[in-house]
Amino acid sequence: MKLRSLCLTLLLTGCAAPSSAVRSAATAAEEYYPLAVGNHWTYSVNFLGDRRERRVEIIGHRDGYYLDNEGGQLTVDGLGVRDQKRYLLREPIRSGASWTNVVSASSVEHYQITEVGQACRAPAGTFENCVRVQSRNRMDEQRTLVNDLTFAPSVGIVRLELSLESNGKRVPQSSFELKEFAVKGAPARVP
Repeated sequence: MKLRSLCLTLLLTGCAAPSSAVRSAATAAEEYYPLAVGNHWTYSVNFLGDRRERRVEIIGHRDGYYLDNEGGQLTVDGLGVRDQKRYLLREPIRSGASWTNVVSASSVEHYQITEVGQACRAPAGTFENCVRVQSRNRMDEQRTLVNDLTFAPSVGIVRLELSLESNGKRVPQSSFELKEFAVKGAPARVP
């Protein structure tokens, strides 16, 4: 259950728009979140073999955060795109850039941008100039959660893959792939 909560938190907090009260000028991180109230994304989800769809929609704005229908909250500040505990995408947007998020007394996430400018594919289509971010959170001496997030400009999160790394092997836990989306300023896209 804890793994499912982490996976949902990482996906759902990644779906919101920047607060103009916090930052007025567009930044590179903002380009990967062209989001506003009413925008939505539908993902094909595979959680440990259980397949389903999940629709995430921005439904409101409060206290500088955009809120989604799953309880996620996101904003943009001077460093990048964040929820209330972590930066999901942080500037500068360049391969090798890294940051650390302390999300609790016993949980530290280490992030690194692993790819910039590559094409990425999902059921919703092929997207150019994507950014891939990997986060690692050591659970104990033998196990580490590895989360690979792929962002497309003018779209948002295209793919999320969560794995459990143990004894040098990665075991897939869940994946989210963008199936369809509609964001303001861009036509709805259904494959």
